[in-house]
Amino acid sequence: MRKSRIAVLVVALLLMALTYAFAAGNSVSPSKAGDGSAAVGGYTVTNVQYTLLGSDPSKIDAVQFDLDAAARTVYAALSNDGTTWSWSAACNNTAGNTWQCDFNPDVDVQPTIWLRVVAAE
Repeated sequence: MRKSRIAVLVVALLLMALTYAFAAGNSVSPSKAGDGSAAVGGYTVTNVQYTLLGSDPSKIDAVQFDLDAAARTVYAALSNDGTTWSWSAACNNTAGNTWQCDFNPDVDVQPTIWLRVVAAE
């Protein structure tokens, strides 16, 4: 019985030593963490221009507009009920703060009643 207790103790000490050796061998580079707050403002959208499909002018092919500040990611959505995103498109920056969004498939002019632009810095 005494030999088995000694064996258990030796195994436990060996496992603790191996665990310490493994943990002591890890290295972690410095990192940062933080918490803060700031105001979130919106963009002003101006100069909205719709491009109709040349072969079928009853369809919207794209929309182009200007934002009042720089953005990194921009999406546009058209809706036929004023509440849901019936059609959406990722937008591409064409110059300065001008963005163009190509809809694929093209969107029927009627019954489109709503344009929504979502932009993030």
